[in-house]
Amino acid sequence: MQSIKAAVCRAFGEPLIIEDILIAPPGMGEVEVTLEAVAICHSDISFASGAWGGHLPAVYGHEAAGIISAVGDGAGDFRVGDPVVVTLIRACGSCPSCAGGKPTICETPYDTIKGPLRTADGGALEQAMACGAFAEKVVVSHRQIVRIPETLPKDLASLLSCGVITGVGAAVNAAELRPGQDVVVIGAGGVGLNAIQGARIAGARRIVAVDMTEEKLEIAKEFGATHGVLGSLKEPWKAAYKALGGRGADAVLITVGAIPAYDQAPRYLGRGGKAIMIGMPHSGDMSSYEPVVLAALGQGMVGSKMGDVVIQRDIPWMIDLYEQGRLKLDELISGRWSLSQINEAIEDTKTGAAKRNVIMFDHD
Repeated sequence: MQSIKAAVCRAFGEPLIIEDILIAPPGMGEVEVTLEAVAICHSDISFASGAWGGHLPAVYGHEAAGIISAVGDGAGDFRVGDPVVVTLIRACGSCPSCAGGKPTICETPYDTIKGPLRTADGGALEQAMACGAFAEKVVVSHRQIVRIPETLPKDLASLLSCGVITGVGAAVNAAELRPGQDVVVIGAGGVGLNAIQGARIAGARRIVAVDMTEEKLEIAKEFGATHGVLGSLKEPWKAAYKALGGRGADAVLITVGAIPAYDQAPRYLGRGGKAIMIGMPHSGDMSSYEPVVLAALGQGMVGSKMGDVVIQRDIPWMIDLYEQGRLKLDELISGRWSLSQINEAIEDTKTGAAKRNVIMFDHD
């Protein structure tokens, strides 16, 4: 095992600690990636706060990009030197979900505590989300990575690992938006902005962004929202109806984990519309709605994990969209930080003002 630096969570809700850890060489079907960038996602923050439980100590981080530095046996056609994005989607490829085209809900368990990471003294260290990318290197399944063009900057590429594919994928894959349909996106943060982009790319007629601040609504319009509604209004769905010409939406995409957003989401829907549940509330949080309305109006609610993407299909497509000027990536980055500044970057992300903060690694 080799020694690398990582940001380790040793107590929920406490600052991460930069320390030396041990990482094993890649095993069967695995690759080692030396990271150049990892973005901070609200899921990392929620995990580190104890919102969803888990083992400690742990290394979080799952929106990453870098260069393959070692390859295990049976790792496909990947080679040392390949630039790749690293995702948390560790799919086996053969269970019923994977075989049915749903790798984001793979049924094969993976023990993240018995993964490649150990503390400096050889103790257990969780490779959170099968990734553990708040570190200089990761060892992951070759099914978790996608080769990218050498010309694509790694900070931009890291965004494609989660935030972009989750938002765009929710609009295209989960909501199955068609040209001319109307959409409401609740939350104009990192995932919400990408859901807005996805709706625009899918050909949505009107896209209403809902958020708590005017500033974020203005940013949403830069990403494709046609209208903005303040979520602090007493009945914000009425303002959305007005923006949509007096009718409800064909789809509402809930990109935040706030329970009020979930409680209100069905109110935005029109006949036959469906709510796409993307944001992740804390474990134990409960939402309520009136099922007779959904039944009578033919409405639906469906969960969407990681945009229901097939990364080997969808990430190359999104890279093409970026290169064609049809998908914004540069504008999503709010700040670039070093690993030693990760706690400051996390605090900045918690304010809600940042779109995506990215940790950059210096291997010189």
